[in-house]
Amino acid sequence: MAESFSARSWLFAPGDSDRKMEKATAGPADIVLIDLEDAVAEGEKPKAREMVSAFLNANGAQRERLWVRINPIQGPHGLNDLVAIMPAKPGGIMLPKPRGRADAELVGHYLTALEANAGTPIGSTKMIALVTETPESTLVTGSYAGVSRLVAMTWGAEDLATALGAMDSRDETGDYDFTNQMARSLCLLGAAAAGVAAIETIQADFKDEEGLRKRTAKVRRAGYRGMLAIHPAQVDIINEAFTPTADEVAYAQEIVDLFAANPGAGTINYKGTMVDWPYLARAQAVLALVKK
Repeated sequence: MAESFSARSWLFAPGDSDRKMEKATAGPADIVLIDLEDAVAEGEKPKAREMVSAFLNANGAQRERLWVRINPIQGPHGLNDLVAIMPAKPGGIMLPKPRGRADAELVGHYLTALEANAGTPIGSTKMIALVTETPESTLVTGSYAGVSRLVAMTWGAEDLATALGAMDSRDETGDYDFTNQMARSLCLLGAAAAGVAAIETIQADFKDEEGLRKRTAKVRRAGYRGMLAIHPAQVDIINEAFTPTADEVAYAQEIVDLFAANPGAGTINYKGTMVDWPYLARAQAVLALVKK
């Protein structure tokens, strides 16, 4: 089982903009994802690496929440990204387009060597994997159990749609099409199998607050524990959605107390409903979120 980890909001900030990195860091996002991949043009990546390294060094007190999305490790930029930023000690790495477990393990080995060289505690740099951007990676979302450093998994729709030759990632109703809904489910299943947090993908329309509220409620019910954001305006809604309400906490505490008062019981009558171990496990998970 991976180490216990919780983060509700993951806000992207382009690594070639000091202003946007500063704005994201000043806000309430649990994790700031400084982006060296899609947000940075090909010719600007070397400069962006220098900017991100300088920004991390200038904000060392916030290390735990300042993460970096590197470029794919199988491409020409991923390892150069790591070499440039690891001396500045980011809190974590987002790994895009991993082809499966082997890529995540390879990055873990690189991180260990670079931590040792930088004097960073070995193993302290966490990892989130973006596991459904290619057909190959989508088919192996269940392969990550036991990968060191991995604390979360997330998914992406647009890269997958492009790889499939699809005209769009959504159907005629505006919802994700069948394949992308399947990718969302496979990410959730893969994260559960690996014992890590499942994080929902972005909502591109950052002005649609009502749509964001409905979506966060839906995926949280399904088992997701946070969501990626592309705009600071989305962060408060995401944080609220993935924070247990007072009623949820009270109910969870009642269930935990009920089982504590009846040790050894398999099922217990709770207000006319028979509750068993899954109810207790879900209640304990809610209380664990509140304690973080």
